[in-house]
Amino acid sequence: MRLKFTKMQGAGNDFVVIDGVRQRVSFGSGQWRMLADRHFGIGADQVLLVEPSSRPGVDFRYRIFNADGGEVEQCGNGARCFVRFVRDKGLTDKDAIRVETLSGIIEPRLEADGRVTVDMGAPVFEHASIPFDAGAAQGRRDGEDTLWPFEIDTDTRWLSVLSMGNPHAVQRVDDVDAAPVAVEGLLIENHPAFPRRVNAGFMQVVSPNRIRLRVFERGTGETLACGTGACAAVVSGIRRGLLRSPVDVETRGGVLTIAWDGGSVMMTGPATTVFEGEIELAEHQ
Repeated sequence: MRLKFTKMQGAGNDFVVIDGVRQRVSFGSGQWRMLADRHFGIGADQVLLVEPSSRPGVDFRYRIFNADGGEVEQCGNGARCFVRFVRDKGLTDKDAIRVETLSGIIEPRLEADGRVTVDMGAPVFEHASIPFDAGAAQGRRDGEDTLWPFEIDTDTRWLSVLSMGNPHAVQRVDDVDAAPVAVEGLLIENHPAFPRRVNAGFMQVVSPNRIRLRVFERGTGETLACGTGACAAVVSGIRRGLLRSPVDVETRGGVLTIAWDGGSVMMTGPATTVFEGEIELAEHQ
């Protein structure tokens, strides 16, 4: 089976984007993994599938598959690439579109400077909706936020827990370059308190309007940028009284700008096409 694809990136978070409007796409988890594999496939942090929407008044359906083949609810950097893709491919002539995701409707908008702004919706703090099971743990208040204790290799880490359409656990660190992201990120991702796993964020506060951030994404590992992770970190920092909106988030792949006034979180950043091609896929994997 020959499949057309586009390789894109947003602040270094890279994607294989597939047009499911003009070609029929129905894959198993093995085929998603193969597309994302950097040795045997194309290579990507996530694979994005563009489909027609099933809802009136909504332009498209947006599906996201992690490198491990699992489908997830949301991806902010991918959402920016999504709107650039549907415009460049002539699937719409709108600058602002409404897009259906597993976690609800998002509204990305193409800006005059070529960047894309995405209304990521309001953050969620209710434990069952994240989902997060605190068990017998006792949280401690920090400003308007609550930090939760996690025992990681005999040390206690205090994390903010919230959802941006997908679950995040954010901790503040003194030096993001020295943070043990690979080791602790994997342990936090798979902590039993998170029944659907979690994205682990490591945030260094540079000033009230700037942070440095690394994120270990569930099902993928550390990525050069994570849009929802940037949103979660900024929301946590504002609630803790550490940050003021808007905040520039410096990731290893580029800078994202996050604004939050207590309602929806607005994310602005780049979206770039890298190359296009076709790949031969086995019918069943």
